[in-house]
Amino acid sequence: MTVRRQDIWIDFGLSGLTKWFAAPWAGEVTPEELVIEAASWGDGGYAPTLLEDAQRLLASPVPAAVIDRLWCAAIGLPYDPGSVPVEGRAWLDEIVGLCVARVRQDDPSFTSASPQPPANGMLAEAVLREVREVAPAVVDAVRAAGHSGGADVVAAVEQVVVHVDPDLGFRLFLRILKAYMVPITESRYLRYHELGERFGYHELVVDDGTLQSVADTD
Repeated sequence: MTVRRQDIWIDFGLSGLTKWFAAPWAGEVTPEELVIEAASWGDGGYAPTLLEDAQRLLASPVPAAVIDRLWCAAIGLPYDPGSVPVEGRAWLDEIVGLCVARVRQDDPSFTSASPQPPANGMLAEAVLREVREVAPAVVDAVRAAGHSGGADVVAAVEQVVVHVDPDLGFRLFLRILKAYMVPITESRYLRYHELGERFGYHELVVDDGTLQSVADTD
């Protein structure tokens, strides 16, 4: 089943999966069950986007510790290397296996292949600019939540934008803004939607009602 990304009206891929893990009922099922449930959304239409994100991140030089930090930040959890149950790359491997199994339910002949180069690599500078402009607010929000390492969170997002995929980096960035309720100005809010259009998102991927928009100051 092929689903156009602009028709996926919830955050998709790896960034969207973190939203499932942040749900109040997430602790009632195992992590594997949660991945299977997410991958099955839209009659399995979600699985290919999650598979692509996980494969692309696995194929990148981004260290496991950075993956762990991003995962925690996107859910709104503090990063504690000693409490991560499954190392980042091993967790991505599990996600890949579960997604492949879900795709094969509809296409038994499906063979997993290496992801293609990002289609929107030219947008990396635009995403980096937005990340860096709001970095101080991210650091403040992470600190206000009682967590440490806000600057490391920002640096981790930048690594994904540069070394993996600006599309995935932007979606993880948006998810972190939502998780920590980082205030953004209305002008930035509009720019995020413009970037989302360039990436081909449904407008609800950019804001599902949880972005904290505030009026611009003179």
